Amino acid sequence: MGALLWLLIPVGAGLVAAVWSSWALRNRKAGDVAELAGYARFRDAMEKEHSVSVPDPASDPV
Repeated sequence: MGALLWLLIPVGAGLVAAVWSSWALRNRKAGDVAELAGYARFRDAMEKEHSVSVPDPASDPV
């Protein structure tokens, strides 16, 4: 009877692995649209020119 209990451990681990793998490989098409929209917003923000006032070292009276 003890041997059967030890056999249940790998069988249970196999079942848990099968459930996890089916969950990990599920079809997630809905998330791509939001990710692409976020990337487009990021790209637009990087393309904008930001006016930063940096002092010109040539005109610095020292």
